Amino acid sequence: MDAEAVTRLRRVIGRLARLLNASSSGEGLTPTQASVLGLVAYRGPLGLAELTELEGLNPTMVSRLVSKLDADGLVRRRPDPADQRVVLLEATDAGRQTHQRILEARTETVAKILDGLSPDVGDALTEALPALEALAEGLRTNRR
Repeated sequence: MDAEAVTRLRRVIGRLARLLNASSSGEGLTPTQASVLGLVAYRGPLGLAELTELEGLNPTMVSRLVSKLDADGLVRRRPDPADQRVVLLEATDAGRQTHQRILEARTETVAKILDGLSPDVGDALTEALPALEALAEGLRTNRR
């Protein structure tokens, strides 16, 4: 892929991320807070160190995010039964419900946009999914 195509791809990925983040802002969470909540709801319980690595954020930022989500009743901290020094995070019922609403809002946004596109564009996007998934996995593994 040439440099121009890479730049276009990077830009469109950024725009898509911003638009999807905006579609879920009705829950009163920042995009990063929504992401942290999503990880805890989907993969939890998670330790702070694991969450820090998965999100690619510094530990201080993760601590602040978790404190906010905890204060809002969306996550709770509990001791790790295997190591009492470690704190695990798990989503509360309210946190799981909030995460579900965010997922539904994002899905609805994408579905609405797809409905307005031509069938050819929809087919091209479907065919591109494996390549986009490989790109996402490559980004995830190379950011460490």
